Amino acid sequence: MTLDLHGKRTAPTLEAVAAEAGVSRSTVSRVVNGSTQVRPDVVTAVTAAIDRLNYIPNRAARSLANSQTMAIALVVPEDTTRFFGDPFFAQIVQGITQGLEDSDYVLNLQLASPSSPSAKTIRYLLGGNVDGAIVVSHHSGDDFFTTLDATIPVVFGGRPYLPEQHINNFVDVDNAAGAEMGARYLIEKGRKRIATIDGPANMQAALDRSKGWGRAVRAAGMADDLRAQGDFTMASGASAMRSLLEMAPDLDAVFVASDLMASGAISVLRERGRSVPGDVAIVGFDDSSAATSGEIGITTVHQPSRQMGVEMASMLLALLRGEHVERERIMPTRMVIRDSA
Repeated sequence: MTLDLHGKRTAPTLEAVAAEAGVSRSTVSRVVNGSTQVRPDVVTAVTAAIDRLNYIPNRAARSLANSQTMAIALVVPEDTTRFFGDPFFAQIVQGITQGLEDSDYVLNLQLASPSSPSAKTIRYLLGGNVDGAIVVSHHSGDDFFTTLDATIPVVFGGRPYLPEQHINNFVDVDNAAGAEMGARYLIEKGRKRIATIDGPANMQAALDRSKGWGRAVRAAGMADDLRAQGDFTMASGASAMRSLLEMAPDLDAVFVASDLMASGAISVLRERGRSVPGDVAIVGFDDSSAATSGEIGITTVHQPSRQMGVEMASMLLALLRGEHVERERIMPTRMVIRDSA
């Protein structure tokens, strides 16, 4: 910090750095903006002066100079209840924030309608307010977000619900393989009547998890019609569990497409006097905090949500630098064994 005429502390200026380093203001500006037209010894002197003075570059001035906003939008087509109530999103946001930590970009959160974004959201994203976007929790009706990449670089969290010929950049896990692994675990434990609670039918992750469960039970010679619909919330898991018990009172296991829904399902089983895992074994998906916050620890399929967020940020930063990136990054899943199975 430096002092003004009244003895008050002020933030150091570009001019102060120039005087400290013994160079011109324009030279400091070139160093701050990453120019390669400055001698290495001068870069060293300017960098040392910046460190000594704790100089922070003026982001707005730099943005005007290079036509960048230095902002990235995190777009989540979900209502506030779902976003703040599902620990999956907290892990994703932590990962994205970690991935952007060493960059100059700031993250702006945009919660949009699950059915269609508002005109205000569209104007914001297309109005030059951000340099790129990360879209998490994509639904089949979110057609606008799939066209964003014609305007700004976009990375999807999760394989977007799109026709195969439309290419987008995304980070995901193999949801079908993960669900198949979870269902197979129940089969290997000797369970004979294995149901599933699906996620929303307009989300690709939910469809893939349902497909993986179906592959496993059919391969074991079991029926694949013991299913109920949820929406990744705890309440929907409870409602779906009630439906399954009416449909198949003798079921002895359930693969649930998310930990939050699995928590809801377990609460209903306990209300009905069914022991978990004695009478009914439960396997969830996510390995979020919901799997460990209840009275019964939930056996689940782990997806590395936080690292997925890091990878989303990394992919978007590479796109913003003009680098070629692979269209998809698929992260590994694994079983985490707890009390529910």
